[in-house]
Amino acid sequence: MSQLNHEKATITERRRFLSLMAQSVGLSALGGLVWTGYIEEAKASPLILRPPGALYENDFMRLCIKCGQCVEACPYDTLRLAVPGENKPLGTPFFIPREIPCHMCTDIPCVPVCPTGALNKSSVSSIKEGEEKLDIFKAKMGLAVVDTESCIAFWGIQCDACYRACPVMDSAIKLEYRRNTRTGKHAYLIPIVSSDTCTGCGLCERACVTEKAAIHVLPNEVAQGKLGAHYIKGWDKADEKRLENVSQEVTTHTKRSEKKVEDYLNSGEDLFK
Repeated sequence: MSQLNHEKATITERRRFLSLMAQSVGLSALGGLVWTGYIEEAKASPLILRPPGALYENDFMRLCIKCGQCVEACPYDTLRLAVPGENKPLGTPFFIPREIPCHMCTDIPCVPVCPTGALNKSSVSSIKEGEEKLDIFKAKMGLAVVDTESCIAFWGIQCDACYRACPVMDSAIKLEYRRNTRTGKHAYLIPIVSSDTCTGCGLCERACVTEKAAIHVLPNEVAQGKLGAHYIKGWDKADEKRLENVSQEVTTHTKRSEKKVEDYLNSGEDLFK
């Protein structure tokens, strides 16, 4: 009898062992699927707005340790950490202007607490009275872009909600007067955004009166084009200095360039050929 009990106990232990093995394999497979999902989400490149002072996305992702200290320091609950399902790199700080924009704190509390420099203090600082001081107006979180088709100001309806909400009024957003040629009696006052002074705070997007905001903040690298180093602003002294670094003049040679200007201009030749 004792031998039989011993055999039953052995069988029971074996079953328990096999059962645990099956559970472990199942959990490992599930964990692998979940982790794969997290990795894919972390690799996503969404339109995401970072806190003031954030480095370019690749550098930011390299330095951000997802500690959440910037989120804790934000007094307006603007910042939050990405969680699974939001299609944003997990654990990284971001904000959604239409929900809670950046309120442009003058002491920028989210920046000094960053332990790695992912939020660069120098990029949001100015030298005043010989001392480096935080300056929120130097922030470049993004750039506001106006959808002219859905902005009611472009329809001729008077609206200056975004203009009045802008903390850099008459600089980041200006109202431009345009005559309504259709009626000849009315005028448009339309919002024009300046990329030089727009901080990307999103207060304009939050204030927009349309059902879906007609002005929205995009990351700078998405909202703006890129000219290329070969274009120079001839009227800009600072930009002209870039010519000092040009070691060789680049010219285009065509059959027309072999002639004098007055010769081919007076020849009746098609200039676009």
